[in-house]
Amino acid sequence: MFRGARFTRVNNFCSFLLAAIATSLFYGALVPLHATYFAEMFTQRGFVPYTIVALFFWSLAILILKIFKLRLQRQTLQFQIVPENPEFVLSPATVGEVTRRLYEFVDEPRQFILFNRIEIALANLRNLGRVGDLDEILRSQGEQDESTLETSYSVVNGFVWAIPVLGFIGTVEGLSQSIGGFGTVLSTTEDLSQIKSSLQLVTGGLAVAFETTLQGLVAALIVQMLLTMTKKKEEEFLDDCSEYCVRNVVGRLRLTPYQSGSGT
Repeated sequence: MFRGARFTRVNNFCSFLLAAIATSLFYGALVPLHATYFAEMFTQRGFVPYTIVALFFWSLAILILKIFKLRLQRQTLQFQIVPENPEFVLSPATVGEVTRRLYEFVDEPRQFILFNRIEIALANLRNLGRVGDLDEILRSQGEQDESTLETSYSVVNGFVWAIPVLGFIGTVEGLSQSIGGFGTVLSTTEDLSQIKSSLQLVTGGLAVAFETTLQGLVAALIVQMLLTMTKKKEEEFLDDCSEYCVRNVVGRLRLTPYQSGSGT
């Protein structure tokens, strides 16, 4: 139902829809618990808890989808693009055979990090015919893939920043309401017992106000930990792709006699 984003990037609308469903289920589960303190923390503290929960599940949806897409990307490492025949030599003359093998495995190699990297390198080898440039092309494409990896986490990084800030906003809002109510009491009465009672309400309100900060910090911590683990796995995959290219592509290159004599 959704168009998949390239590589391990995620369709934002799809992840948003999953987050909306998860948020609805979470608050639906709180309905039978409406009288409990836990439910009141998320339903009786203004709009901030709702926003924190929505961004939390949106972040989880993005990261979980990335994990599944990364698993699919890792499967490409199992394929042998260059023929295993030890007599096979990768050169501009044999690029067509390797490209045909590539399209036998997948319909769109550009959707896969490893296959896209190899296809670009082979296209340059076929067009330019310079074997010595292939390693540099693969290295340059690897750097571009690392840049793409960083940008794919931009939305989640923004949410990790925004979630605790929302918690602080909820706390400030609660503090202002509590202190404002206490100021009203001070201006309208001089009875010490009433002032003491109002002060108890203020301190109780302060405890409630800091709940949103707690929610924001806990949610941001969980997202950050999952983000770090996911990003580490993706970085390891890029390293495996580079090693695959060195072993199975660059390592199968051979200079023709003409190229050896011309120093190309």
